[in-house]
Order: sequence, then C-alpha cells, then structure tokens
Amino acid sequence: MAPEGWSEIDGALERTFTFPDFREALKFVNRVGELAEAENHHPDIAVHYNRVTLRWWTHTAGGITDRDVELASRTNGLE
Repeated sequence: MAPEGWSEIDGALERTFTFPDFREALKFVNRVGELAEAENHHPDIAVHYNRVTLRWWTHTAGGITDRDVELASRTNGLE
C-alpha cells in the first residue's frame, strides 16, 4: 500500500511536491538527497521550477519494495 499522498505508477511510488518557489524546491531536493545517501537508496528526482516529482522503486527487484514504502513515507516528513 502506498503511503499518504503517493501513487503507484509504472512499478514505482510517485509523488509531486509543490513549493512556493525554485529555491524551496531545491532545499527539499537536498533534504531528500541527504536521506537517500544515508540509506544508500536513491529515488528518481525531477525538478520543474517549484515542483519536485520523486519516484521510489528498486530496480534490482523490478518494482516497489518495503524499503521504498518506508522511504516514501519518511520523505513526507521532509516537506
């Protein structure tokens, strides 16, 4: 089951976060990057001015794992 705010799309957990401006979007990306590095598990990240789209999935598993669900949920706390 996908965490609150997330959708299962093409074998990944995906969510778009919206911020007041580009600077705030980048700050969020940096927080996500710190989490990803600490956990050695990295999402796909797309930045479109004030919107950040994240996709958590595990390529070696060919889809979503419990770890992806956990990290997506933890990402919600980084907003």
